[in-house]
Amino acid sequence: MQNSIVRNVGGFLAAVIAAYVLGAIFISQGNIASIVAMDFDVSVAQRFEAALHDVMHMTNIYLPVIAVSYLIAMPVATYIIKYVPQQRMILYVLAGAVGLVAIHVIMKLLIGFSGIAATRSFVGLLAQAIAGGVGGYLFHMVSIKRILQL
Repeated sequence: MQNSIVRNVGGFLAAVIAAYVLGAIFISQGNIASIVAMDFDVSVAQRFEAALHDVMHMTNIYLPVIAVSYLIAMPVATYIIKYVPQQRMILYVLAGAVGLVAIHVIMKLLIGFSGIAATRSFVGLLAQAIAGGVGGYLFHMVSIKRILQL
């Protein structure tokens, strides 16, 4: 029982951090794509610098939002997995992806616009879904009960 709690908490933390880092990088690169579309040159070094800046400075806003979405998405997936345990991996991946897309759609519905410019396009939302799916996959991998075979 205690190992299960440790696995689930560890999986949750790993998933949130992974989704946050990837999501922030995708947001950064989406914003840079908008700058490049206006015929500005952006070097590879500037792309890395912008990505690092966003990862380091979005923690107080974006990280908690991802955590809340996963606090909802992962238990819902866990409930469904009780009925179809053979679909565990795909359901956690989908939960992570849907959770991240849902937070952006809900924010747009609540405040009337998307607070993160890079998510205003389909490609931006797709990138967030990928980040969420990676987090969901990581949750699956860390939280799964492993049986040691000697």
